[in-house]
Amino acid sequence: MLTLVLVVILAALVFEFINGFHDTANSIAASVATKVLTPGQAVSLAAVMNLIGALTGTAVAATIATGIVNTDVVAASSQLVLCALLGAIVWNLVTWWFGLPSSSSHALIGGLCGAAMSASHNDWNSLLWIDTAVEWTKSKGLVWKVLVPMVTSPLAGFLLGLLLMVLLWALIYGMERAGGLLKRLARPRWINAVFGKAQIASAAYMGYAHGHNDAQKTMGIIALTLVGAESAGVLDTLPSMLTFMHPGQGPGADVATWIVVTCALVMAAGTASGGWRIIKTMGHKMVKLHPLDGFAVDTTSATVLMTAAHFGMPVSTTHTVSTAIMGVGFAKNPRRLRLGTIERMVWAWILTIPASGAVAWLFYRLMMAAGWA
Repeated sequence: MLTLVLVVILAALVFEFINGFHDTANSIAASVATKVLTPGQAVSLAAVMNLIGALTGTAVAATIATGIVNTDVVAASSQLVLCALLGAIVWNLVTWWFGLPSSSSHALIGGLCGAAMSASHNDWNSLLWIDTAVEWTKSKGLVWKVLVPMVTSPLAGFLLGLLLMVLLWALIYGMERAGGLLKRLARPRWINAVFGKAQIASAAYMGYAHGHNDAQKTMGIIALTLVGAESAGVLDTLPSMLTFMHPGQGPGADVATWIVVTCALVMAAGTASGGWRIIKTMGHKMVKLHPLDGFAVDTTSATVLMTAAHFGMPVSTTHTVSTAIMGVGFAKNPRRLRLGTIERMVWAWILTIPASGAVAWLFYRLMMAAGWA
């Protein structure tokens, strides 16, 4: 059983690595599309900022570990977590292959839900829908932590992107009306130069926010695995060199430092490996971007991610960035949005949770048939 726990942790780190290169496009597509940074520079910046962001905060990790699967109905076994990870990994690789920027977050959540349903013989009570025993600011469950943010975060990305573009245009218009030096600075050449530099800062902010929210999801998976293994007595026979794996505290406690550091490094490595198929879709196929637009996209999406992470909501970086790009594109000219690409992305979003859940459900059934669960 200890071997299985180690396999689950390894699978979780594989997911984290894939999450890094799958979601690289989210944090760097705008800066690559506007040619403010070369692809290599953008990936390097994203990797460093992902690492820093992943090392700060564990609220989202606590949600994944305690706020989705009802452990009173189904034990959070290593087999369940492994099947959840396999469901998420398979869906991530499929969408990466077709260049679709689907959500790694929702793939993982869908995997957890599918595996829990399979382990409980399709008992819907195996999922923690709403936990009213806690304050609303700390509420758990799929409704408050997943379903509500799944709708509101893309909407916020679209509206904030649209609003920020309008405000930036109002600022430029005011400079033009003021005349003199301000009018000269409002010329396109100067605007592109100024916001080209500003976009580097906003891209760094986006990379930080991505690491701060996304890396925590795998931390929560590993913490969930170790707490389940501890309660089952699997960790009682740990060799001395692995005693650090004991969770020592309940699943609602802070995630162990070694988990945080390991996940941060693995995500940074995945980010550094790039994800060019999705970058092409995000940065070039949706709408043409300029440095001013890229600044608005990065600033908007990073702000939404940071706000969600503060409340422990594992929102989709992909959804947020994509809708921020849509909002900026809509502000520029609604007719320039490439609706065919957007339609493919929306279908990927709709299918992510049920598809990854179905794959995880099937993997758990196969384990049961083989006598491994």
